[in-house]
Amino acid sequence: MSRAEKDDLIFKALADSRRREVLDLLKAAPRTTGDLCAHFEATLDRCTVMQHLKVLERAGLVIAVREGRLRWNYLNATPFKEIHDRWISPYATEAVSLLSRLKRDLEED
Repeated sequence: MSRAEKDDLIFKALADSRRREVLDLLKAAPRTTGDLCAHFEATLDRCTVMQHLKVLERAGLVIAVREGRLRWNYLNATPFKEIHDRWISPYATEAVSLLSRLKRDLEED
C-alpha cells in the first residue's frame, strides 16, 4: 500500500466524530470492545461500534489483541506522529519563523 493510500485511510478514519471519540477513550487507556460498546450504548449498537473499530484498525490507528474472550483495543500513536512529521511540523516551523521575523521587525521600528 502506498503512503498516499495509508494517509487516505487515516484521514477517512479521523473524519468521523465517533471514531475520534473512540481514539480519545483509547488515549486514556486500552479498552475492551465490550467497554467501548457500553460507552456508546445510548447512541450506537454493537455492530456499528465494531464497524468503526474496523475502520480504525484498517487505518492502523487501533491495534486489537485477543485475550481469551476479550478483545483489547490499543491506540497506535505512530500514524499520528507520521502525519505530524509530514504535514504539521513543516507548516508550524514556517509559521513560527514568520512570526519571529514579524516580531523582530516590529521591535526594530
